[in-house]
Amino acid sequence: MQGLRLLLGLAVALWGGASAHALTAEQARAMASGDTDARVAALGAAAATADPALAAFAQALLDDAVKLTPALVLVVKGDTAVDASTGAPATLPADAEDVVNNNRMRGALQAAVASLRLLDTDPAVRAAAVAELAKTPLEEAQLPLIDKALAAEADAGLKAQLTRMRAGLLVASSDPAKRLAAAQALGESDESQVKALLMERLADGAETDPAVRSALRVALDQVSSRLVWGERLGVVFTGISLGSILLLVALGLAITYGLMGVINMAHGELMMIGAYATYVVQNLFRAHLPGAFDYYVWLAVPVSFLAAALVGALMERSVIRWLYGRPLETLLATWGISLVLMQSVRTLFGAQNVPVENPSWLSGGVAVASNLTLPFNRIAIIGFAFLVLGGVALLIARTRLGLFVRGVTQNRRMAACMGVNTARIDTYAFSLGAGIAGLAGCALSQVGNVGPDLGQSYIVDSFMVVVLGGVGQLAGTVVAGLGLGVLNKLLEGWAGAVLAKIMVLVVIVVFIQKRPQGLFAMKGRSAEA
Repeated sequence: MQGLRLLLGLAVALWGGASAHALTAEQARAMASGDTDARVAALGAAAATADPALAAFAQALLDDAVKLTPALVLVVKGDTAVDASTGAPATLPADAEDVVNNNRMRGALQAAVASLRLLDTDPAVRAAAVAELAKTPLEEAQLPLIDKALAAEADAGLKAQLTRMRAGLLVASSDPAKRLAAAQALGESDESQVKALLMERLADGAETDPAVRSALRVALDQVSSRLVWGERLGVVFTGISLGSILLLVALGLAITYGLMGVINMAHGELMMIGAYATYVVQNLFRAHLPGAFDYYVWLAVPVSFLAAALVGALMERSVIRWLYGRPLETLLATWGISLVLMQSVRTLFGAQNVPVENPSWLSGGVAVASNLTLPFNRIAIIGFAFLVLGGVALLIARTRLGLFVRGVTQNRRMAACMGVNTARIDTYAFSLGAGIAGLAGCALSQVGNVGPDLGQSYIVDSFMVVVLGGVGQLAGTVVAGLGLGVLNKLLEGWAGAVLAKIMVLVVIVVFIQKRPQGLFAMKGRSAEA
């Protein structure tokens, strides 16, 4: 807003009185008429003087509000016209010619308006001007103003950006000595935009001087060596992010399959129910509590758990309890349930994906390098996954329910003889696994699309995580989930997404052949021993 007020103030100064005008008639005509090269050069010369009237005149040119007569350059404002150099009212003749600006001239005008803000006293205005200039094609004629701003800039970050911007201008200079110096300066950068600029200069014979080409190659190697660590860290973070999602999905499966031995092919659909529960809570907040919309996720977490847990309890009570010890029938039954759940969601919400919006505190990210930004929603999911993991571990190891679940899964008859209601524990355990799947769906809704087929993308991977980690082993689930996530992303960068999936599957098959019990084998005696 301060920059806008400054610009409006300059406009008032230009059109309000002759005493405030330093723009001469010759400068105004040179910028408004002639070939583009001459106009850009005149614009750069005027900008180098930091003339306060220039911003308003450049904006008028951008707004197509400038007309030419043989004697005057006129700025038209409504039905009135003023002399561009004096601000005095003038008559607009019928034969006044419109000033036409091509794309190159418009870019130069936009850069000039932004460049003048580089001398503002407010650091925020200068930072905005630097960001705007970084997106605008610059001309070497605008170099004097950048030099002036660079000499006056006190902020180290902005000074570094201006230095790189200056080198980026000079690397395309007509003077080989300037291009050589610019290439050497760009070699000190750690920004991906500089790497792209260097590659562009080296491609298609853009640079013909051998010494400059050699300096450009050296600079490209230097920049690439700095950027490679950001790229590697990005791959690792993406892998951990994917692994945390697989961990969330597989945690519920580690209970229903790992502890209870139920091959639940509807596990992905339980995750989908959690995602749709999040969508419903979001819409309720948007309709009835718009001021508290940023807090809808806090309610969506327990709602998604309860919704999936209730569906899981219904599944266990109505179908699965009759199929314990019969894995093939359980697989077919739960596959049929998954189809029913998907069609029910299509009937209620439609076949298309539904939008789930991140709250403001999960939007954006933290920049840890010039080519690496860690999104807040991904960071939150990683933390959430380990929070859920800790809760499940405490529940299984430290609570009465966890004791009963472990007792029933290890020796059902003995647990029944000790007075444990095994049927009720089965329902509780299956509901817990289903509820954790719902939490995974809530988390996934913050990073991807929510649709009826959501669960199908993760069911196979989650089974692989449980089997690879060791059936019934939470520690194995953690190691396998994160390991598969990182391995998958590393292989994707080398072989592509499809081949990476195939290679990961081959690795798992070979590993299971050599170690059927998984990474972490079950310790102690079991009921089958």
